[in-house]
Amino acid sequence: MWFRQIPKRPGVSTALNNRFRAYNDDATFGYRVPAKYQLPDYTQAELDNRNANAPLLRYVESVRRHGHRAAQIDPLDLMERDPVGALDPARYGLKEAHAYPLQGILHTPPSIKPTIPPTTSAPERSETGEGSDVTMSLEKIKQHLMDVYVDKIGFEYMHCPEKNERLWFSHHVETEASSFPHPFESDRKKHIWELLMRSEELDKFLGKKFPNLKRYGCEGAESMLPALSSLFEVSAKSGISSVVLSLPHRGRLSLLCDPDLLDYSPVALFSKIKGRPELDPSSAPGATGDVISHLSATRSIPYKTPEGEKNVKVKILQNPSHLEAVNPVALGVTRAKQMELLKSSPEDCQLGDKALCVQLHGDAAFAGQGVVAESLGLSGLPHFGSGGTVHIIVNNNIGYTTPASLARSSVYSSDIAKMIGCPILHVNGDYPEAVARGVDIAFRYRQMFRKDVVIDLICYRRWGHNELDEPAYTQPKMYEKIRGRKSVPELYEARLKDQGVLTEETSSQARKTYTAHLEEQFNQIDKYMAKSDMLQGKWSNYVWPAGPQAEHHPETGVQKSELVEIAKASVTLPENFSIHSRLKRHVSSRLKSLEGKVDFATAEAMAFGSLMKEGYDVRISGQDVGRGTFSQRHAMFVDQQTENCLIPLNENLGVDSGKLELANSSLSEMAVLGFEVGLSWSNPNLLPIWEAQFGDFMNGAQSMIDTFIVGAQAKWLKQSGIVMMLPHGYDGAGPEHSSCKVERFLQLSNDSKTSNTQGDVNLTFVNPSTPAQLFHLLRRQMKRNYRKPLIIASPKGLLRSPLAASSLEEMTPSYTFQPIIESPISNSAEKVILCSGKHYYTLLEALNKSNKLSSVNIVRLEELSPFPYSELEVAVEKYRNKTNEFIWAQEEPSNQGAWSYVRSRLEGILETIGYQGKIKYAGRGPGATTAVAVGEWYKREVEEIIKAVLE
Repeated sequence: MWFRQIPKRPGVSTALNNRFRAYNDDATFGYRVPAKYQLPDYTQAELDNRNANAPLLRYVESVRRHGHRAAQIDPLDLMERDPVGALDPARYGLKEAHAYPLQGILHTPPSIKPTIPPTTSAPERSETGEGSDVTMSLEKIKQHLMDVYVDKIGFEYMHCPEKNERLWFSHHVETEASSFPHPFESDRKKHIWELLMRSEELDKFLGKKFPNLKRYGCEGAESMLPALSSLFEVSAKSGISSVVLSLPHRGRLSLLCDPDLLDYSPVALFSKIKGRPELDPSSAPGATGDVISHLSATRSIPYKTPEGEKNVKVKILQNPSHLEAVNPVALGVTRAKQMELLKSSPEDCQLGDKALCVQLHGDAAFAGQGVVAESLGLSGLPHFGSGGTVHIIVNNNIGYTTPASLARSSVYSSDIAKMIGCPILHVNGDYPEAVARGVDIAFRYRQMFRKDVVIDLICYRRWGHNELDEPAYTQPKMYEKIRGRKSVPELYEARLKDQGVLTEETSSQARKTYTAHLEEQFNQIDKYMAKSDMLQGKWSNYVWPAGPQAEHHPETGVQKSELVEIAKASVTLPENFSIHSRLKRHVSSRLKSLEGKVDFATAEAMAFGSLMKEGYDVRISGQDVGRGTFSQRHAMFVDQQTENCLIPLNENLGVDSGKLELANSSLSEMAVLGFEVGLSWSNPNLLPIWEAQFGDFMNGAQSMIDTFIVGAQAKWLKQSGIVMMLPHGYDGAGPEHSSCKVERFLQLSNDSKTSNTQGDVNLTFVNPSTPAQLFHLLRRQMKRNYRKPLIIASPKGLLRSPLAASSLEEMTPSYTFQPIIESPISNSAEKVILCSGKHYYTLLEALNKSNKLSSVNIVRLEELSPFPYSELEVAVEKYRNKTNEFIWAQEEPSNQGAWSYVRSRLEGILETIGYQGKIKYAGRGPGATTAVAVGEWYKREVEEIIKAVLE
C-alpha cells in the first residue's frame, strides 16, 4: 500500500472519512494517537472534586490560560503588559490558610510533597504525587503554578481544540517539566555553551575579516543553536532519520559552520564571501549561484542513544529572499521523504515517524506573510500532512525598522498559528536551558499528536537589520538597552562559572582554539576548490540538462492495444458502485471514442496510466482536480449512495503499478504550488502537477514561480519536474479567466534569441492544440533523463471539441511531440499565418467560412520555450517564393501573449531565409486588462482580429 495509515478524522462523519480515505487507497488525515498513549478521562471522584472545588479549578485554569501574559519571556523587558488580575487567587475566593484537594484539578511532580490527610487506610499515591485525598496549601499551589507558567517559558495551549491535547500539556508541564531551572547535566551545559560560544566567535571573526559584509549574524539569538541541537538529538533518539530544515538569513552561517551541527566548511564560506563560486562551474554550465544567506548543506549527524549510535540526516533547504516562501516547499520535501521511508518501513510505521519538518521564521514575516497562513492551513489536510512541523520564530520584536506595534495587529507574532489550534511556547532567549526545555516539550507534543507546534524564541538583534545598519535611528531606547548588556553566550558563561561547570581558563582557551581554527581555514582560501554534490542518491541516474548526455527527445509513444486497455481501465467501476447518472454518459463516451478519436481527458488518462504501468507515480493537486474544473477529467468517482470515492486507474492497473494521487487542495495557490515544488525536488520518479482552476490563478503564486520554479536550476542546481497546467483561451469569460499570462512565462524564459538551446533553457512553455500533443508532453516529462519545469497553457474550449480530437495512432511509437504543426501546404498560398494553441481553430473556422483556406497556410507553434528555431526555419523555407506575407495572429492584446517574445525571433528566421518584408501582427491592441467583459465588445474584437488576418 502507498499509504498505510487510515485514521478517522475527529468531527467528520463516517461517510466523509470513508470518502477521503478512498482518494488514493489510504489517504491520511494526520495522526491518530495510539491507544497506549491515550490519556484517560477524569474519574468520577475527580469530577466530583472539580465540581466541589470549582473556585480552585477556575483559578488553576486561569493561570494555565493567562500565565504567559506575566511570564518572564522578554530579555529586554520592553514588552508593555498590563497586570494580570486573573493570576490572583483572591479573585476566586480562595483563602491562604486553606489546603485544597488536587485530584482532577492540578498535577504536581514528585519533588513537591503534598500532604495526605490521615485516614483509616492510607490511599494509593501516584508517582506524580497525586492521590484520592492529596491536598496542598494555597501558598504551595500558587508557587507551583508560578514556577510552571510565569517563568522563562510562557505556555499557550488552552486554545487547543482537543481536550486530550490540553490535558496532556497540563499534565506534562506540571509534572515532568515543571520547575526551572531544570537539572541539566554538566556535559550538556558545556555543550550548550560551546554552541553559543562558537556562534559568537564566528560572528566576531567575520566582522573582523569582512567588515563590510552583511552576514545577518546570530548575535542576540544564539539560543537558536542549542534549540536546534536539542531538536536534532531528540529526533534521532525517537527514530526520525530525516530532518528537513528551512530558515531565513538570521543565524544561518552559525548553524551551517558549527562542527556539531551542519559542519559546513568555513573555508568554503570564506571563499564564497571573497566572490568565488560555491558551485563547481565545470559541472554546471549556466549556473549563477546565490548569496551567502541562501546557502544550504546536508549532513548525517550521529547521536548516542540507549540502542546505540543513530544518525539523523539534516538538510537545510535553499531559499530566496522572499523567505517564508520556502515553508510549503519544506512541507513538500518532508512529505516526499516520509512517503519514501514509509514504503520501506514496518507496517506499524505512522506518518511523521521517519521525517520531521522544522521551520524557522522571523517574527515580522511570520505575522505578515500570507504564505504562512496558507502553509499552516495545509498541515492537517489529506495529501499535504507530514506528521507535524516544529516552528521556531526567531523573534527580534522588530521587522527591519518596524516595531512590533506596527508590524502586526495581534499581541504575539505567533498568534496566526492559533488558526490551526496548535500550542505555542514563548521562551526567553537569554536562557538557553529554558529554550532547550521548550524544544523538548514541543517535540514530545509533536510526537504525541503529530500536529504543528510553535516555539516563539524571544530575543533581539545586536546590530540591527544587518551589521552595516544603524538601528538607533528608529529604535533608540531598544538599542540603548542592547548596547549596555552582555551577550547571550557571556551571560550563560557567567552562570556556568558560578555553578563551577566552567572556569575562566577553560572558557578562554576554548575561544582561542576555535578562533585559531577559523584563522587556519581562512588561510586556505587560495587552495580551495568548489565541489558540486548534485545528482547524488536518488538523482544519480539523471544528468545535467545542458550536458551532452541529456536526452531531449525520448520515445514517448505507446502501443495502441495498451492505450485501449488503459482508457478502459480509467472508467471501469465495480458493479455495485453507483455513479451519477450524467457520468454514465461520460463513461460510455470514453469507451466509444476509442473506436475513433479521443478528447483531451482521455489522452491525459492514457498518459497517466501508461506512466503508472512503468512504475511512476502521478500526483495532481489543485482545487477540484478529481473532477476537473470543467467537469472533464473524472479521474475519481463518488458513489452516490455511500459517498465513497474510487480512482479506477489505481484499482485496475495492477499492484506493481505506480499510483495516481488526486490531491484536491485548499483554496491556496502559493502554498500548494510550493508544496508540489518540494515534492518534485525530492522525488524524480513522481510526476507532480499543479492545476489552476483558471490560468490567471497563478497570480497568487507569482513569487513561488519567480524564485523557485524558473531560477532553482541556475541558482541552486535543483532540478524539478513540476508541471503547471494553466487553463488558457479567450471565450468571453472576461478579464480574470481568459489568460494564463503567457507573456510572463516567456519573459522569465532564458531562451536564446538566436539559436536552439534545448538543454540550457530554464523552463518549457507549451500551448498544445491536440490531445496527442498533451499525451506526448506528459510522458516526455518523465521519460527524459533530466527534469525541467513544464508550463502548459492547457485548453478550455478545446476539451470536447471534435476538431481538436486525436486518433490513437498519433500516440503510438511512430509519433512524438511536435514543437510546430504545419497545415497542408497550398501551392497558391498568398500568406502564412503563425499562431499558437486554441486560436488555430478560430482562424480555421473563419478561413473556411470565407473560402480563403486554399490561399493560406497555418503554422502552429506548440512549444514556445525553448523556441523551435530549426523546425520553424525548415517550415518557412518552403514558403519563401510562394507567399508575400507572414502574419503572427493571437487572441491576446499586443502587450500580452507571445507577440513580444516571438517577434524578434520570427524576424530573425525570416531574415535567414532571405525574406525582405516584416512580419505583420493580427490581434488585439494594447490592453490594461486581459480581456473585455462586455459581450458585444468581445464579439466585435473577435471580428476585427479575423478581419486583420483575412485582409
